[in-house]
Amino acid sequence: MEQNNQSYDESQIQVLEGLEAVRKRPGMYIGTTSSRGLHHLVYEIVDNSIDEALAGFCKKINITIHKDNSISVRDDGRGMPVGIHPKMGKPTVEVIMTILHAGGKFGGGGYKVSGGLHGVGASVVNALSSECEVEVTRDGEVWKQRYEKGIVKSDLEKVGSSDGQGTKTYFKPDPEIFEETEYDFEILSQRLRELAFLNKGINITLADERDDKVEEYHYEGGIKSFVSYLNRNKEVLHKEPIYVEGIKNDHTVEVSLQYNDSYAENIFSFANNIATIEGGTHLVGFKTALTRVFNDYGKKFGYLKENDKNLSGDDIREGLTAVISVKLTDPQFEGQTKTKLGTSEIRSVVETIVADGISAFLEENPNVGKIIIDKALVAARAREAARKARELTRKSVLERTSLPGKLADCSSKDPSECEIYIVEGDSAGGSAKQGRNRRFQAILPLRGKIMNVEKQRLDKILNSDTIRSMITAFGAGIGDEFDIEKIRYNRIIIMTDADVDGAHIRTLLLTFFYRYMRELIEQGHVYIAQPPLYKVDKSRKEFYAYSDKELENILNELGGKDSSVGIQRYKGLGEMNAEQLWETTMDPERRILLRANIDDAMAADEIFTILMGDKVEPRREFIQKNAKKVVNLDI
Repeated sequence: MEQNNQSYDESQIQVLEGLEAVRKRPGMYIGTTSSRGLHHLVYEIVDNSIDEALAGFCKKINITIHKDNSISVRDDGRGMPVGIHPKMGKPTVEVIMTILHAGGKFGGGGYKVSGGLHGVGASVVNALSSECEVEVTRDGEVWKQRYEKGIVKSDLEKVGSSDGQGTKTYFKPDPEIFEETEYDFEILSQRLRELAFLNKGINITLADERDDKVEEYHYEGGIKSFVSYLNRNKEVLHKEPIYVEGIKNDHTVEVSLQYNDSYAENIFSFANNIATIEGGTHLVGFKTALTRVFNDYGKKFGYLKENDKNLSGDDIREGLTAVISVKLTDPQFEGQTKTKLGTSEIRSVVETIVADGISAFLEENPNVGKIIIDKALVAARAREAARKARELTRKSVLERTSLPGKLADCSSKDPSECEIYIVEGDSAGGSAKQGRNRRFQAILPLRGKIMNVEKQRLDKILNSDTIRSMITAFGAGIGDEFDIEKIRYNRIIIMTDADVDGAHIRTLLLTFFYRYMRELIEQGHVYIAQPPLYKVDKSRKEFYAYSDKELENILNELGGKDSSVGIQRYKGLGEMNAEQLWETTMDPERRILLRANIDDAMAADEIFTILMGDKVEPRREFIQKNAKKVVNLDI
């Protein structure tokens, strides 16, 4: 990492405005005051340390979750400036901590490249914490200052001397602001691991004093290690990920990619360590380069004949896992959530660096080139077959005035109030059809086995009756042609037995939605019904329990378990009559529904790969590790 000799001192910290607004409208600054906002506080402070690392001055970042859910972040960077700020007349560290938009990221020369909220980070965290303390070590001295709710509670004072350097920030999120104040180790661990991958060589440690857990993240391979990590449960087609890097016009580009034997593409893009979930100009540059390089390569070595159509980008990206990381001086973000990179010149920079890098790699590794081209050619043939199958499906949908024979539709034609239950088996389907409210509840019983779409291409999938029934019933198409506007039901509810087979069917259905109708899950249309596990009878009164704990509570209320208490454990939905099924699982007033969500595409993709892929060992580990949590499996 290049050392940049520019000083980082008082003169580079520019001031834009004050702090009071943050506590009034925290959502404007951290997005939400739910769990996500709570975790965001940690990222803001860590991002400041990462910026020091990018400038070449920080190697270690230690994060500690204390027993009371307060947090400490310590780095070995240069330490925040402690001298008096020329404009503000107070210590610069105090300016950084208490004044919004005060930071070294606005062109004062403090940082070339930076992530985070661009100078609002530390002050926002301070404003939203009931207590906060900063300890700075620089020039042989240690300085300290305390704050509460963003207000200074002690002057900056010298508290000792030390040879080291760096900043330690301690803060306790304010319970008046946050709906929940308990940190989740896994959520933090995922982002910190990501940061360690994106900034090779840096050491990040996460310690949890609540249960003495410590994890360290350090990857000399950077994003190359990231790709290996993402593909660790998949069968890869070439052992080493391809890695390309380059610098042009002050923009740094790093790309790593590796193919596996699946049919899905997984590309994760980042700009200045910020996940660009909606992609942007860097992603466009990468895709353009990849398509061009492989078509040129195919023609040059005769894999594509003169009259052959070019391979499409989709063909070339089948089974691809890639990470794109760009670091640029003044990124322009756009889109609703500011997660799309809009900087136009980065497109051609990425395109040039990636095209040159991959071409050079293929020249030296023709065997890898052949494997990738062969896979893309098979994908192209299958895509053509899928197009024909899709046309047939679409045709049959248009020609078919009637919906699938098994579907018991609802009478309302207003999609916003309609819901469809997908039920396994005919016996449960019969009870559901009798018990439902016909006005807004439709029932689609699924017969036979649901296909594992993880192991099939689209042309095969479209030949499955079960899947075609669902496509026709939902009315919104499939894959690239999926149109959420045409959906016939606002809620799609998966209703399966509460046993292992039921969980398997549920996972197969969720895999299908995730891969081919992802917007259904992203926009919150998919739910999982929660049927009761037990029925308890006493004195002709019936009670239902949805968990072992609930059963225990009901028995306690009834004065314990005796001969007058009957307990029935439901093995499947078919054991309930229509009235019971309505009461327990379908009545909007009383039922329990879990909304299936994709908080994180990476985590969801990993779960689907583990549960539905070919490798047995990761699946066994996952099931053993999560067996206790399955009561509330929410994928």
